[in-house]
Amino acid sequence: MSAAMVWEFIQRHWRHAVEIVVLSMLIYQIYRAFRATRGARILAGLVVILLLFTALLQFFRFQVISWLVSNALLVLLVALPVIFQPEIRTALARVGSSRWLDWLLRNDRRQVAFLENLTEAVVTLSKKRIGALFAIERNISLKPIQETGVTLSAVFTPELAHALFFPKSPLHDGAIILAEEKVQAAACVLPVSQRELSDRSIGLRHRAAIGITEETDAVCVVVSEETGAISICIDGHIERALGPEKFAQRMEEIFLSKKNDDEKGISKELGAEVDLADPGSRDLDRDPGASGR
Repeated sequence: MSAAMVWEFIQRHWRHAVEIVVLSMLIYQIYRAFRATRGARILAGLVVILLLFTALLQFFRFQVISWLVSNALLVLLVALPVIFQPEIRTALARVGSSRWLDWLLRNDRRQVAFLENLTEAVVTLSKKRIGALFAIERNISLKPIQETGVTLSAVFTPELAHALFFPKSPLHDGAIILAEEKVQAAACVLPVSQRELSDRSIGLRHRAAIGITEETDAVCVVVSEETGAISICIDGHIERALGPEKFAQRMEEIFLSKKNDDEKGISKELGAEVDLADPGSRDLDRDPGASGR
């Protein structure tokens, strides 16, 4: 085949190659959004039914059934946003988060001081085995979550965190919302993840942390009441049994690094993290209301 023929072939079919790449990326992103969710089974069922009906109609050429299926597809297009509302909402929230602007808009000095205070508070709570749940706001607002708790708008300090999560404190049950280096609200109720987790020993506090990070770009920090283990949840993934140094390092990477975590390959899939976690670190939170009331 001559170079002229190759060039002519490319000129004639390059649009087809672009279409294949775009469709492949779209299908892959849909797969990523729906895998390990309840919507995945619904989507798989719909695809199987449509394929079966299409094969039957092509083989037997049923005119009436063809008309019914054609009209049913129009109704299905209207129903799909309702059926897959949680997955669509999560995907749109992440697309609109614009995390690439984060490093341009923040004050690094305030961030460093805030992270130092947060690390000190988390390590202290871990040593005393006091259960805690922090939800740190980034680009997507957590005001709807704040409304489920008690508004504080107080400067964050390790002493304040210890006082709020102390077992006999009236505000210890729930999550603390951190935004703009302040405690915006306490005793907040977070949405519990509906994903099917391979490790059923994960308590409600950890499921709530996973749930809020599935719906927003927030970062959640969890201190286990049972073992004192420290965990970080981000983008629906959980990293468990972190030591003080590793925790501080990860928080710096998340909030101070200009590179995205996905490019650096640091965040791991939820199932892999749970399966690889040290069995001794697996815990079921004693307080069933730890994620909220």
